[in-house]
Amino acid sequence: MTIENLFLENPEELNTKIKVLHLIKSLGRGGAEKLIPETALVHDQDKFNFHCLYFYHQENNIVDELEAAGITVHLIPSGNLGLFFQVKRVRDFIQEHQFDIIHAHLPWAGIMARSVGNTLNIPIVYTEHNTWERYNKLSYWGNRISFKRQDVVIAVSNEVALSMRLNSIWDPYQRGGRMKLKVIQNGVNTDAFKRRETEDRRRRQLGIPKEAPVLGIVAVFRDQKRLWLWVEVALRILKTCPEAHFLLVGDGEWRGRIESQIKKSGKGDHFHLVGVQKNVIPYLSIMDVYLSSSEFEGLPIAMLEAMSCEVPVVATRAGGIGEVIQHGVQGYLTEIEDWEKMAEYSEELIKNANLHNLMAIEARKRVEEGFSMYRMVRELEDVYFEVLGQKSF
Repeated sequence: MTIENLFLENPEELNTKIKVLHLIKSLGRGGAEKLIPETALVHDQDKFNFHCLYFYHQENNIVDELEAAGITVHLIPSGNLGLFFQVKRVRDFIQEHQFDIIHAHLPWAGIMARSVGNTLNIPIVYTEHNTWERYNKLSYWGNRISFKRQDVVIAVSNEVALSMRLNSIWDPYQRGGRMKLKVIQNGVNTDAFKRRETEDRRRRQLGIPKEAPVLGIVAVFRDQKRLWLWVEVALRILKTCPEAHFLLVGDGEWRGRIESQIKKSGKGDHFHLVGVQKNVIPYLSIMDVYLSSSEFEGLPIAMLEAMSCEVPVVATRAGGIGEVIQHGVQGYLTEIEDWEKMAEYSEELIKNANLHNLMAIEARKRVEEGFSMYRMVRELEDVYFEVLGQKSF
């Protein structure tokens, strides 16, 4: 009998719910962080009890969203290098709360989980959200050297999985056997992310004419997104579609430089930077095209959310994006260095209403059929039950 069946048929065999500790460095508004509360809302919380421990506190965080999802949140203040001095404190914390599973996200939390779990009889699950080549040398080598000391590694895309295989091939074993690698692609709650057809008020607030096409993105403003190229694509689109408007939802280190670039262009009235938004659905609902100029990605949650809201995508073929978008079906893809073509593809979607409507329907359908949160959570729970089967009760 499997652990899952044991739980379902004989719940008295387990004194408490399965306690899962999500371990992550910070709780900013990135895709990896947002998945923690969004998956918790879909998990069967009659079976699971979720906690989250993080180390770096910042103002624009999602602590309230985790708590609203039924997750107990804990903070042990620390920077990157300071984590090495927190191992004993984290180990004591885990023993005190008697967690059944540690689920770590991103390299620094992964290194911590392996350091702690190496001396505790607790299964370790690690989710890798990006390709290894994109990490700085310190996090890359810390991740690589400690990588074997875990039970299951989850990759959010096939490209991320390939990156891990290529970089860890020299030492692919974990304690007691060959480490298991699973691809569980990110998902979206399609019940929540639906297009709202009446967002005229939002357009008025932003100063966008009712019939103007809107191209947008939801992102952390950092190097990998290449938003300076995003703005360049937008300016090229304006040459042939002068009625277009451009919406950027998010914030980050590149904001000042992007604002300066827009100001110098003289087209500032066509750009709308609305900052970080807890609820992005109203903004996705006024977008006609989701535009992504990234150099690299894992599998961007915001893009999947846009597709769930019936927004076709024009993007570079970065990371897992090419595993989701079928060129010419849900949108268009360019090679990473051929970003200029994004303007041409965007113009085609703006000017051809029938094509746009077909791709909008296909975008939603693609997420419903292959990238729903329910599918993702079901696969995560399978992993949890699998690693618990390795632990004696």
